[in-house]
Amino acid sequence: MADLRVEEADWLLTLDSQRRIIRDGALAVEGGRIVAVGKTPETRAAHPAARVISARGKVVTPGLIDSHIHTTFQLSRGLADEVGSRRFLFERMYPYEGALDEDDARVSIRLCVLELLKNGVTTFIDAGNYQPHLTAEVAGEAGMRCVVARSSFDVTKSAMGVLPPAFIETADEALERAEAFVQKLHGAHDGRVHAWFQFRGLNNSSDRLIVDLKRLADRYGVGVQTHACFARDTMESSKAQHGVTEIERLDRLGLLGPNVLPVHGGWATERELELLRGHDVKVVAAPSSSLHNAYGNIARGHVPELLEAGVAVGLGSDHASSGIVDLCQEMFLVAGAYKEVRGNAEVMPPERVLEMVTVNGARCALREAEVGSIEVGKRADLVLFDTARPEWQPLYNPVANLVYSATGRSVETVIVDGKVIVEGGTVRTLDEPAVIDAARRRAPAILDKTKLGALVAPKWPVS
Repeated sequence: MADLRVEEADWLLTLDSQRRIIRDGALAVEGGRIVAVGKTPETRAAHPAARVISARGKVVTPGLIDSHIHTTFQLSRGLADEVGSRRFLFERMYPYEGALDEDDARVSIRLCVLELLKNGVTTFIDAGNYQPHLTAEVAGEAGMRCVVARSSFDVTKSAMGVLPPAFIETADEALERAEAFVQKLHGAHDGRVHAWFQFRGLNNSSDRLIVDLKRLADRYGVGVQTHACFARDTMESSKAQHGVTEIERLDRLGLLGPNVLPVHGGWATERELELLRGHDVKVVAAPSSSLHNAYGNIARGHVPELLEAGVAVGLGSDHASSGIVDLCQEMFLVAGAYKEVRGNAEVMPPERVLEMVTVNGARCALREAEVGSIEVGKRADLVLFDTARPEWQPLYNPVANLVYSATGRSVETVIVDGKVIVEGGTVRTLDEPAVIDAARRRAPAILDKTKLGALVAPKWPVS
C-alpha cells in the first residue's frame, strides 16, 4: 500500500523529460518517493493508499526551488531601499549582518522559511551566512530541503569597501571553519540538508581562499557558490585589483566547473558567457534584487541566451531587503522585464521560466536526480495551487497563469518527501503567529543595533 496518493488534479505539470501535462492527474508515494504518475483511475486502482489528497480544482507542480536566498536577511526588509550596490553592501547589509546575534538570526531564518514554504518553495540554496548551522536547524526541523554554506572572506578591504570587524578572518581560519561545517552538517536531517562551500564576494577573497575552497568542494563532492558580475562596481573592482573580470579570474585560477554556482551574472562579458557555457557552470538570476537596487542585470544580462544554450539558470528571490520572497512573482519579473528591455514579447516564454524554478533549480542545487520534476523514483516534493481564485481564471494554460498572474498566495498544499508541510495555506511545522510576533518584537532592537533608524524612517510626516 502507498503512503500517499494525490489524485484528481485538474492539471498535473510533471516537468519530466517530455514536459507532460496530465489532466485528471494522480501520483502515488511510498517512502517519500514517487512510485506512480498518471491518470487518476489507473493510479487509484493500482495504488491504494493510507492517505488520499484530492487535487480537484488544483494545479500540481514539482516543489519550487529558490536558488539564492539570504535567510538571515529576512529582518532587513526596508533597511536598504534606494541605494546602489556599494552602499547596499557596505553601508546597510554588512553592518546589519555584523550586528546579528544568534537569537536575531534564528528569528530571521524562521521568518524566511515561513515565507518560502507559504509560497511553495520546498528547496532553497542559502546564499551563505555566519550562522549556517541555524539555517540548517530551522529548515531541517520545518521539513524543507536546503543547501547551506558558511560565508568566507579573507580580504578586509577592496575597491568596494571595508568589511565589518565581525567578518574579518584569515584564509586559514575561513578554510578550517568552512570544512568543519561541511563535515558536520552535510546530509543532516535525513539527507535534506546539504552543506557547501562559499566565497561570499570575489573582490574580498584572495586567490588562495578561492582555490582551496574549490578543492575542498571537489574533495567532498559538493558545490561552491559566490556572488559574481552583479553590478558595474564589482566588475570594475575586479579589473582594478586583478586585471581581469570576475569570471575570467575564476577561469585563470582553473576553478570553473559543473559544481560552481555564480549568482547574478548580469554584467558578464561575452568572453565570460562563453566560459560559463563551456564549463557547464550553473547560474542564478535574481530579478527583484536587480530591479530594486538598479544593478542593471536585466538591461545588461543574457539569461535568455544562456537558457537557449542549455545552461542551467535558476531563479532566486535573494533577500527580503529587495521586497518580495515569492518565486511566482520572481517568474513574472524575469519574464516581463526581459520582454521589455529586449522589445520582444516572445523572449522568455512561461514554459522556459517555469523550468528555472524546477528542473534548472534542481541542477543548480546538484540534486537533479532527486527533485525538480514529478517522475517515478524522485522524491515526492509537490505544490498544489488553488485555482478557485480570481487571478487563476479563466484557466486556458496553467503554465501561463502560474507565471503571469498567480502569486504564492494561491499555494494551498506543500508536500516534501511525501509529508504534508503546508495544508490549507498554513504551515504545519512552524508556529506562524509566534514567528511573526517574534519578528515584530525583534525589529526595534535591529534598528537600535544597526543605527539605521534615521535612514529608513518614513519620508512623510508621522503624527
